Parts: sequence; structure tokens; C-alpha cells
Amino acid sequence: MSGHNKWSKIKHKKGATDAQRSRIFSKHSALITMEVKKNGGNTSSASVLACIDRAKKDSMPKDVIERALAKGSGADGSTLEEITYEGYGPGGVAFLIQTVTDNPNRTTPEIRHIFSKAGFELGTPGSASWAFTKTNEGYVPSNPMEVDAETGEKLSEFIEKLEDQDDVTDIYTTADTPE
Repeated sequence: MSGHNKWSKIKHKKGATDAQRSRIFSKHSALITMEVKKNGGNTSSASVLACIDRAKKDSMPKDVIERALAKGSGADGSTLEEITYEGYGPGGVAFLIQTVTDNPNRTTPEIRHIFSKAGFELGTPGSASWAFTKTNEGYVPSNPMEVDAETGEKLSEFIEKLEDQDDVTDIYTTADTPE
């Protein structure tokens, strides 16, 4: 019975939880950096402080938060871009996918691959944005569409695959799933 010991189980469980926490921390870090850039390097603005509070609620270490603040104020020279992708998913549901990336040449093919692997196509700019109204909190569907249970299940699987991509920060759909 080689390999069946307690340490082996702990190691694999810790590896999985560490990977999940890392993904969450990288998303928070990117959001903090973008907010600092939007506010011209002002790290004490309300939107930056709100991002920091959300990161602290997920137990993000202080040194990682400080690195994100330094990155946003231009201290390390790297640049992050905010890019919105558009497309259509299961049942003709429109998607707006917001990302924050340091390399759009890597992120665009990854998002396109997720769409094509699921049997859908990434749209061109403006192809799905007409179905949404921009608000302070993000985007709200102008005409929400009701989807059946089967399509809702496909939709949730597709959204989960998109959320697994590290650069994705927000996903908006026109679906109005039945409760």
C-alpha cells in the first residue's frame, strides 16, 4: 500500500487549496492595481480602499496588497490593461467578460479557446454590448432572457470555465435563470 499515508493526503489537499487562494489573490491584486491606476496613483481613494477591504475579507496578506498598490502607482514599471470581451453562449445568451491582464496576446487566445471548446464563438467589439446598460455596479441586461433548466446548467458550467481563467474579473450575462 505505498502512497497511502496521511502526509500524501495532506499534501494534495493543501496544494488544491493553495492554488484556489492564489487564483483569488491574483484577481484581487489586479483589481487593486487597476483602481489605483484609474485614480491617478491615489491609494487612499474610496474605490481603492473598497478593493482593499474585499481583499482583506478573503485573507489576502498585507505584503501582497502593498505590492499591488505599488504596481498600480507605477513603482515597478509593468502595465495592466482592462479588456472587455463579448460573445454569445448557450441558448443565445449574450456575455460581457471583463479582464485585467498584463499580456493581451495571451489572454485573448485563452478566452477564445474557452468559447470554441464549448462550441461558441467570441464576438467582435459591439456584438453583445448593445444588450447591456452600464451602471455604477457594472452591466445590467437591457432585455433579460429566461432560460430553461438545461440551458441554465450549460450556462453555469460555461461561466465556471471562464472564471477559472486567471485574468477574468467579472462576467455579465443576459440570462434570467428560473428559481
